[in-house]
Amino acid sequence: MFGWSCLSLGGLLSVQSCPWVGGRSLRSRRRLLLLEPSVERLSPATGRRHRIPGHRDVLCILWTCLMERIARLVISKQNCCNRLPSVLNSSSWCTVKPFANEEEYKKTEEIVQKFKNGIGGELHEKLLERAKGKRNWLEEWWLNVAYLDVRMPSQLNVNFAGPAPYIEHYWPPKEGTQLERGSINLWHNLNYWQLLRKEKVPVHKVGNTPLDMSQFRMLFSTCKVPGITRDSVMSYFRTESEGHTPSHIAVLCRGRVFVFDAIQEGCLITPPEILRQLTYIHQKCHSEPDGPGIAALTSEERTRWAKAREYLVSLDPENLTMLEKIQSSLLVYSIEDGSPHVTPEDYSQVTTMLLTGDPTVRWGDKSYNLISFANGVFGCNCDHAPYDAMIMVNISHYIDEKILENEGRWKGSENVRDIPLPEELIFTVDEKVLDDINQAKAQYLKQASDLQIFVYAFTSFGKKLTKKMRLHPDTFVQLALQLAYYRLHGCPGCCYETAMTRYFYHGRTETVRSCTVEAVRWCQSMQNPYASLLERQQKMLQAFAKHNKMMKDCSTGKGFDRHLLGLSLIAKEEGLPIPELFTDPVFSKSGGGGNFVLSTSLIGYFRIQGVVAPMVHNGYGFFYHIRDNRFVVACTAWKSCPETDAEKLIEQIFHAFHDMIQLMNTAHL
Repeated sequence: MFGWSCLSLGGLLSVQSCPWVGGRSLRSRRRLLLLEPSVERLSPATGRRHRIPGHRDVLCILWTCLMERIARLVISKQNCCNRLPSVLNSSSWCTVKPFANEEEYKKTEEIVQKFKNGIGGELHEKLLERAKGKRNWLEEWWLNVAYLDVRMPSQLNVNFAGPAPYIEHYWPPKEGTQLERGSINLWHNLNYWQLLRKEKVPVHKVGNTPLDMSQFRMLFSTCKVPGITRDSVMSYFRTESEGHTPSHIAVLCRGRVFVFDAIQEGCLITPPEILRQLTYIHQKCHSEPDGPGIAALTSEERTRWAKAREYLVSLDPENLTMLEKIQSSLLVYSIEDGSPHVTPEDYSQVTTMLLTGDPTVRWGDKSYNLISFANGVFGCNCDHAPYDAMIMVNISHYIDEKILENEGRWKGSENVRDIPLPEELIFTVDEKVLDDINQAKAQYLKQASDLQIFVYAFTSFGKKLTKKMRLHPDTFVQLALQLAYYRLHGCPGCCYETAMTRYFYHGRTETVRSCTVEAVRWCQSMQNPYASLLERQQKMLQAFAKHNKMMKDCSTGKGFDRHLLGLSLIAKEEGLPIPELFTDPVFSKSGGGGNFVLSTSLIGYFRIQGVVAPMVHNGYGFFYHIRDNRFVVACTAWKSCPETDAEKLIEQIFHAFHDMIQLMNTAHL
């Protein structure tokens, strides 16, 4: 059975019955890009210093009192009304201390106690009431708040992108291979699409516990549609048992749009047949004038794009028909003219072009843009709203394995049937539409030029060595990032790490706040020349233990950021004033309200890499994947921010990697 069919049959297991195998070991097989959300975009996806000795973090106490039941709220309603856990039995979430002085902390303590004894409990009960009628009380809210209500241009600020790893084996950069390789790549994508249609993608599991698979429905034939105040997500995908689904591919090349069907005579077209279609489009676009570049409108601020779309449709009803053809297409295939530099140790230039490249050959609202370059290099650019990046990681790994298995070649028949040539979608435009396109391109290219993107491989060691040292590889990277930021900026950095919550019905992500008191104490010891090696090692291991526990808790529904979001939104829906907790400066300084300086995610343990823009102007976006013998990290920052430097942060992270291993090797000497 395919995942969503399986999981729709009954309520998911409660948290208490969900075995945890490290959280990250799940992601080692299945993750990211969230997304994500990152609500991410939301999704794509959505915490800042003095500790009073002998006191627990007041926000920790409140959050664990009111919010440890998040797992029970996410799942089926019969588990919603369990008694609040005892404070004495709940774990402490020390996420505010690194970002508050004594006076700020005392003020926050008063705010929290007031919230706990007053409106907080009332809001929690209202949230429980909401959960009675929903299998996932958060799902609709998260999609809207994290993604669909966001008005900033989403193509740069919400989407995630990433390079394909084929350059590391059978498809190194080579001019003249774009179309042939593209036909094979598309064919493997179509085969994965058919597996989804036939519900033959195995249900992902952790141990014997199935994970929610609903996001896979949104990979193909899905598109965001702009609205004046809120966007919407249109999904046209259907399994075979559900009925007809679109089977055409949209191709963007030099500002023009083409479509062709991937099914002929009841079966998939073959790579030679796909090559014929791509060659036709490529030759036509390279021998005739460029098109108007309608796709650039999708890179615009959301309300302006919505108004431009309304005007475009009003010009000619056929424009709506063509927009819907793009929206419903399996995916958008982009033919780029550039040939980015790329090596297994440096993916910076290709990743930059994937996230910030030509807006006329990407449909920014599409769930899947498969991008090809003139030198036979590939990647993707995806809207974060419909799914988190682990979906793209999964299909990317599938295709990587197929290309390896077939040595990068098509080994079937070279026969090409007499199939219809691609159809060009020619929009009716006027001067206003062309002005809208030019304005969209100008604002996009201005912001794109401000984004710093570096993607480097650290090759001295990888997962094998960290596991030999009994250090969790993901936590190893997260703590190295904390040390790097502390050294570079001289203070702790509030950090968001994605934890997946797919144990639960339609679960997406929770926030792991990686900047803990333990992490900060360790960073301080590393900068203290009088701290012994043994003291540094002990503090590092304490920070590891804290982070590992947080990841476990957040993955199994015991995080608090999504619950806090629910409490704030229920207040808004009830027309109540925003509780003072959410306007407390310490709340924002610690990352609350989407103010994390470090926005991070482990993409997994395959060769798949990704990238996102920073969450805030003075922050960093930080995606990474882990292999046996290397760590590959992608870091972004805004050039216009004088405080940040993505390349320097990576240098400090690689320095921290060496320091951490040396600490484990020498502490007992």
